[in-house]
Amino acid sequence: MLPYSKKVIEHFKHPRNVGEIKDADAVAMEGSPACGDMLKISLKVNEKTHVITDIKFESFGCASNIATASILTEIVKGRTIEEAEKISWKQAAEELGGLPPVKMHCAVLAVDALRSAIEQWKEKHGLVDKKPTTPDVLLRKLRNVLNPLTGASIVRMQLLVNFDVADGVITIDLDLTPDHKFAAHISGEIHEKLDHLWDVKEVRVNFVGEPES
Repeated sequence: MLPYSKKVIEHFKHPRNVGEIKDADAVAMEGSPACGDMLKISLKVNEKTHVITDIKFESFGCASNIATASILTEIVKGRTIEEAEKISWKQAAEELGGLPPVKMHCAVLAVDALRSAIEQWKEKHGLVDKKPTTPDVLLRKLRNVLNPLTGASIVRMQLLVNFDVADGVITIDLDLTPDHKFAAHISGEIHEKLDHLWDVKEVRVNFVGEPES
């Protein structure tokens, strides 16, 4: 058994701020089923003060994954996004009394998810440098779009047949049929990730997969 601190065990058995904020201002997911750990964080932020008024998480992973997400939500709740984004994974681990070296990646994952959610909120409110939406930026954002049927990223599962950015129009072709069980859900997730980008006028999601014979 790994040498977990009492605080890790406490936050694993009784995690704080578990769940999902239905009307969240920002939602981000990091990790992958392949590595066994995934984390979803949702935020409510006061637009005037930038204070994180509510934060919740959903963890799909081990005890360290749950514990680090739990402690991180406690640390940042009530702080501004500017304060929250400065918190490091080392601080999160230290707040738990340390983590086994083989589990330190869980603290990194938790902080990455938080920073992704904060970045999304800042983008929506025009608080980040207006860098152009390039194919690399597009690919990075699409890595967080999952196919609920498999629980894996549409990028990791190689479902992206084509993606392009031209004159403010993003075109995405997916190797799924239009009548796929989760087509509407996946399309909605893509729009949520991309519609708010400052230089994007339109997002077109096409399902171009062939029906199984």
